[in-house]
Amino acid sequence: MNAQVVEIGWLDARETVTVQELARACGLSAADLDELIEYGALTPLQANETGRVFSAECVVPLRAAGRLRQDLDLDLFAVAILLGYINRIEELEREVKSLRARLPAHAHPVPRDDVPQRWREPHGKGSRA
Repeated sequence: MNAQVVEIGWLDARETVTVQELARACGLSAADLDELIEYGALTPLQANETGRVFSAECVVPLRAAGRLRQDLDLDLFAVAILLGYINRIEELEREVKSLRARLPAHAHPVPRDDVPQRWREPHGKGSRA
């Protein structure tokens, strides 16, 4: 039985990561990251003497996009589009959480369509067709 080594680290949006660290964390090559930058899907914070640096905030969505690329055999242009959607979904989820936090304690959130509802028989007991 082979043991798998797992590296765990805390991500802080205020921290920065280099191209090499980002590539290693997301399973993409530095050339792949350069191409994503060209497509506008990934934006470096700044370029310094050691190279480009990115916000650590981009690691999680980029890792998800990298996994989907591998699972679905996507090209980098599709990954760039996918990364935009992943970031937008995360932004909207943060906004929904913020809005829900502002609701008064007695207010109930509107039921969502994706939440299963209790089963109700389409017709009443004893009714005949």
